[in-house]
Formats: sequence, C-alpha cells, structure tokens
Amino acid sequence: MNASSRRPRVAVVFGGKSNEHAISCVTAGSVLAAIDRTAYDVVPIGIATDGRWVLESGDPERLRIEGPDRLPHVDGDRATIALAPESASTALVVTESAQPPRALGEVDVVFPLLHGPWGEDGTIQGLLEMAGVRYVGAGVLASAVSMDKAYMKVVLAAAGLPVLPSVTVTGREWERDPAGCRDRADGLGYPLFVKPARGGSSLGISKVHDATELDRAIDEALQHDPKVLVEAAAVDAREVECGVLQALDGTPEASVPAEIRISGDHEFYDFAAKYLPEEHTELDVPADLPEPLARQVQELSMRAFEAVGCEGLARVDFFVLPGERLVVNEINTMPGFTPTSMYPRMWAASGVDYPALVDRLIQLALQRDTGLR
Repeated sequence: MNASSRRPRVAVVFGGKSNEHAISCVTAGSVLAAIDRTAYDVVPIGIATDGRWVLESGDPERLRIEGPDRLPHVDGDRATIALAPESASTALVVTESAQPPRALGEVDVVFPLLHGPWGEDGTIQGLLEMAGVRYVGAGVLASAVSMDKAYMKVVLAAAGLPVLPSVTVTGREWERDPAGCRDRADGLGYPLFVKPARGGSSLGISKVHDATELDRAIDEALQHDPKVLVEAAAVDAREVECGVLQALDGTPEASVPAEIRISGDHEFYDFAAKYLPEEHTELDVPADLPEPLARQVQELSMRAFEAVGCEGLARVDFFVLPGERLVVNEINTMPGFTPTSMYPRMWAASGVDYPALVDRLIQLALQRDTGLR
C-alpha cells in the first residue's frame, strides 16, 4: 500500500530514562485514548528505563497512575522495535526472541510524549532529525533551551522577558567550593527555591526558608541533576499558566490563562499536589484576572514561545507578583498532557477540546519539513 492510499502512521513514544518515566506513561495513556483510529494508524512505542525501545500495549488503562507506590511503567520485556537500518528509511522493524524481524511499515510522524532529560531536552528530537522523521513539538534547540532552566532564563531575558534572579550550582562546584556556592545563593536573599536545572514534575524541588536549609536542598536537587538552579522565591505571588498552540499556518495562538491555587500543607505546586487527586490543589480555568493582565499573560506567552524557537505547543508559567507584575517562571515544550492537565484544560476552555488538540498537533507535524527550518 503506498503512502497516498493509507492512513498516516503515528508512532506514540513514551516512558524514557528520566525520573518522569511514570508521568510520561500517564500522558501517553490519555493520548492513545484520544487519537482518532479511523484517521491514523497508531503504533505505541515504549522506552524502558534502561533505554530499550519496545512495542508497547496500546491499552490506556494499563498506563494509569493509581498512587505514589503504583506508578505505570514501560514493560521492557516486550518485543524490541527500531527504525530500519537502511539509509533514508522510516520503516519500523520489530524483533522478537527466536523470531525473524518483521516490518510494521513506514512511520509518518512521531508523537514524543517524553518528559524530562533524554526526551524533552532535544535528544530524541536530534535522533528523529537525523533519521528524517517528522515529529510533534519543539525542535532540538528549543527543547534543549527550555529544558535547561538556567539557559532558558538567559534566552528569555535577552528577548526582554521578565525572569526571577538566580544562580547555578554544579555538582563539581558544590564539591570544590561549597562556601562560595552558599555565598552566591545567600546574595539572592531568602526564601529561595532550589531545583534540578533540567528536571520537571516538581521532583527534587525544595523551598528554602533560611541558610540552615540550603545544603540539604542542594544535595536533594543534585540527586536528580548534576546542575542545580537556586532561584529567588516569588513571595506572595499567584501562579498563572498559559498554553501556546500553533495554528495550521504556523502562527502561535494563546489560550485563556489559568491559575493554580495550593492549600493544605503544600507551600508550592509539588509532585503530590500535581498528580495525587486527594491532595489540596484547585485549578481555576480561566484564571480570575483583570482583562488587561490576562492579555499581557497571553502576549508574553507568545513572545516566550517565539524567543526560544518553539514549534507545535508549549505551556508558559508565570508568577503574578504584588502590583500585578509578571515574571516568567518557565516554559515547557511537552507539558503535562492528560485531559485534566492544565495545558489541555486551558485549550478546552478556549474552544479546542482534547481530541481536536491531539489532531492539531499531529497535523502540524505532518505538514512541516524535515531538516533545517
């Protein structure tokens, strides 16, 4: 069957080697349930925690999160899968024990639902660029810059966007000169946030109230990333987010903004508050903002999207400081993507429901060129 007479084949890739493996699986379960199987031929591909690529189950129920000790994962014992070794081929080949390799046919687009390093940071995007395969979302540079919060701040600040002051601490610096690292952090004032520079899902993040808590927080962040960001805390700030989505002509569009309100024992939007339903988190979609401030959030979101060279989608997170002053917290090129996640909820409130959102992203990827753009 030639490419013009078959449905486009979409490879949904999820899992991965980062500590956000389980969250990626949850995201994939939602996307697999939403893709229109009458329009697309879907191939679910899991990346196990050891890096092996396998032909995964397409059952969304297997990919649900049921609690902190019952997280979904890629079954690394399944049949391995890879692109065909022939030059310029985009065919998928499955290899099973004691069985000859079998071809699944050409893949037209990859939907990489990977969060964190080795997926959201430009690594898989580079692999797909080398293979000449179209894919959903940001390219190599935008992915890498947005994943690394230290460089993200440099790029956004250079584009005239407001960011919070911060310092970067590497594991090598912390080992060689801890006193110097402490001095640089102290210069920001307290409270502080200490976080892995290239992490997500709020893993490894600590709020530091005074200097006595700094060492423990840096050590905790270094367990997740050898590069740590120490950032001035946004005191008495509201947390507001906005989704950016390209139109089919490539023009970025902004969703209605939304607000996260944390209650109970949580001082910030940590892992439990994000993913465990019994925790105390309220999401206001749309956010209760004055119209001029809401428009400013949307405008800054689109500016941030273009500043890092994003494609497809991004979620831009803000702090609203006293006096309605905005600062950009971060930009996520593959944000949480379940129907209850902020990004899809913001677009649903803006008139683009979850299946339509998934379809838009696939269509954008199908129509763009491979190679330099």
